[in-house]
Amino acid sequence: MFDALTNRLSSVFDGLTGRGALTEADVDAALREVRLALIEADVSLGVIKDFLAKVREKAIGADVLRSVTPGQQIVKIVHDVLIETLGEEAQGLQLEVVPPAVIMMVGLQGSGKTTSTAKIALRLTNRDKKKVIMASLDTRRPAAQEQLKILGEQIGVATLPIMAGQTPVDIARRAMQAAKLSGYDVVMLDTAGRLHIDEALMSEIAQIRDLTSPHETLLVADSLSGQDAINVAKQFQDRIGISGIVLTRIDGDGRGGAALSMRAITGAPIKLLGTGEKIDALEDFHPRRIAGRILGQGDVVSLVEKAAETVDQEKAEALAKKIQKGQFDLDDLGEQLRQMRRMGGMQGIMGMLPGIAKAKEQMATAGFDDGMLKRQEAIISSMTKQERRNPDVLNGSRRKRIAKGAGTEVSEVNKLLKMHRQMADVMKKMGKGKGLMSALFGGAAPKMPSGASLPGLGGGGLQLPPGMKLPPGFGGKR
Repeated sequence: MFDALTNRLSSVFDGLTGRGALTEADVDAALREVRLALIEADVSLGVIKDFLAKVREKAIGADVLRSVTPGQQIVKIVHDVLIETLGEEAQGLQLEVVPPAVIMMVGLQGSGKTTSTAKIALRLTNRDKKKVIMASLDTRRPAAQEQLKILGEQIGVATLPIMAGQTPVDIARRAMQAAKLSGYDVVMLDTAGRLHIDEALMSEIAQIRDLTSPHETLLVADSLSGQDAINVAKQFQDRIGISGIVLTRIDGDGRGGAALSMRAITGAPIKLLGTGEKIDALEDFHPRRIAGRILGQGDVVSLVEKAAETVDQEKAEALAKKIQKGQFDLDDLGEQLRQMRRMGGMQGIMGMLPGIAKAKEQMATAGFDDGMLKRQEAIISSMTKQERRNPDVLNGSRRKRIAKGAGTEVSEVNKLLKMHRQMADVMKKMGKGKGLMSALFGGAAPKMPSGASLPGLGGGGLQLPPGMKLPPGFGGKR
């Protein structure tokens, strides 16, 4: 998400931060480029106008133009206005009420409502330890109720038994009764959708709202539909009243215009992001972190959180013990590759690291992508247990067999084995007590020049202590 916008803005700000003094004309020229970038990202024109007006008002002030680093100051201003546009602070689900808390899911047909219902239910069950029941109120779409029932069975969350012939309002009433009688903390109501908004849809949802008094009314919107999603959100807010937005399919949206426009137009916060098809592919929406991603400053906090959620603690401890002994076989490498994919793949991880937008493009061009991770996993899976534990036995004939089994070339097998050998050498050095930096650089940690800073981490970068020096290839102009 935001890839196209990030690339355009990075090129605009590279031109600003690489210069000294700026004039008002320079700022206006840069803002014209920002305007084009936002239009290409499918941001609403009204939001663009307000956004640029706020940026220009702050950017042409004397404190900025006469600053020692005016370019960096303008980047910071854009960052702050982005946060303001996206909604300042993260707003999670407000469920601290006398149970059962009611979450009503609304939206058009095909926006991902039913899947999002299951994703939220799974998160509330696993992360927040809530007892959840889901109920499908969609009596129009064929097999809609069966779909939610199957999802509930897959994730281990209760669903309201299906009874033929009931109206959506009847089902909602029965769901409320069941939740109260069985002591559920949360009842989730998956309402029906339409291909477009009509009076019958709005009337039905209004009746359900009046009956259940939901604590959260979440609009599920498909980010790929761009301006249509924004118009739908506005209509739902005006007619029903929504407390938050769930943006789906953001992994397929390189523009991000819906996310940038939703809050400004509806006043309702984006609360959750659907980041993929998997049932656990759901993220909280953090405006500050998203603003950092858009400006190429990364989102290390979310990366750490994602790692904490996906890492298997027992496997991590077992690997740590092996590394202490200087051991690292191909089974260990395969587990690391799977871990990377669980965290969003190579592109997902790199998108959260600061200042690497250009490196991301270069790696994609060179073939370093999520497809490569899958190919490497396939190669390891094509090996025998003995071969994975002792790669030294892999002669030419074995490598040909493995390549054939993985559907790739012998050269790919050789690349994987070379990568493993290099990693294993580092692990051996660490096992001898040299530590990570010493293992990587073959001696003392690299020295960095006094006052050097790493680019991409906020306005002035991350300042390094005197006497420290960046290793070759780091630093310089972004």
